[in-house]
Amino acid sequence: MMNIRKVVLLSGALLAAGITSNPGFAQTSSNVHVLISGLQGPRGLRFGPDGFLYVAEAGTGGKTSTVGTCTQVVPPVGPYKGGTSGRISRVDMSGNRITVAFGLPSSVDAMGDLQGVADVEFLSGTLYALLAGGGCSHGNATMPNALISVNPKNATWKMVANLSQFIQAHPTKYENADDFEPDGTFYSMIPYNNRLYVVEPNHGQVLSVGTDGVIGSVLDVSASQGHIVPTAIGQRNGAIVLGNLNQFPIEPNYARILSLGYSECSRIRIPGLEDAPNSLNVLSSKAGFTTIVSVAFGPDGLLYVLELSDAAGFPTGGAGKVVRVNADGSIQDIATGLTVPTGMTFGPDGKIYVSNFGAAPAGAGQIVWIDAP
Repeated sequence: MMNIRKVVLLSGALLAAGITSNPGFAQTSSNVHVLISGLQGPRGLRFGPDGFLYVAEAGTGGKTSTVGTCTQVVPPVGPYKGGTSGRISRVDMSGNRITVAFGLPSSVDAMGDLQGVADVEFLSGTLYALLAGGGCSHGNATMPNALISVNPKNATWKMVANLSQFIQAHPTKYENADDFEPDGTFYSMIPYNNRLYVVEPNHGQVLSVGTDGVIGSVLDVSASQGHIVPTAIGQRNGAIVLGNLNQFPIEPNYARILSLGYSECSRIRIPGLEDAPNSLNVLSSKAGFTTIVSVAFGPDGLLYVLELSDAAGFPTGGAGKVVRVNADGSIQDIATGLTVPTGMTFGPDGKIYVSNFGAAPAGAGQIVWIDAP
């Protein structure tokens, strides 16, 4: 069996040879419309208070090697080469793009997969970005994976919290030695209780990061769920959900949405199985999903889930989709025919915005908008 990949980015190497030219890809559903093309690995995206769409981009990688300097990611994934081509873009509703942050760490592994800026989020009017292409094991020895704050007015940024350092000092219970990233592969975040809750898929944990740079671990996913590769976090009215990519080769319908909380009305304590103090608990779970990469609550109050590829085996072009969890528990297709999508958000217009071709080679990336029935 092929080694389990860290997160979504295996698909970039699998599809790189023909992703933009293969006419056999499934057609996207009629409610999917392209807003902008030509992006460099678009990942997480969010609308700002100014009404513009902000997009995290992985970049194009780099050529700097740190082999011999620090611990490397084991083959066939490693070693990485790093650079500073990661960026954040601002897009208007006519599809016009400007760069609001640049010179951010970007890395490419031995399989051609890209990592860079993973997600963006606003908290108290400030733009924050989550870096996944940093750290010595990613060929960027002077810039770790981190949470940064961004000033879009002058395209400047500064580090708020060193995430590489934290996860190296605070290992999770069950780390997968054959699929281990020393600097992590941070993927998504949400604002919650005036902090940012950050998901790290490779080690398997959720961190709480303050704007003052103080970091805490609020859930060791590996301790109760094993190596399920958590990727997507969302919340509505204090209810937190966590989705997972699961392992490759893909087994359709085996990914889950976990419902998280800090307490339950009634819990039976079993010696040796208690949760850590002040940690999130897994309250319930729902299966039936495939390769979850993003979750978002819609204006209708229902949960929408973005799937990288629902085909068995390995990521397939045209097999990505958006599904909705209806009030009766049924899972309904909302948009189909997407190609390795990586991020999703709702706009102020009620439409769904998705990073399409997000795990494809740089330059193939799109933002599409979707009418939700």
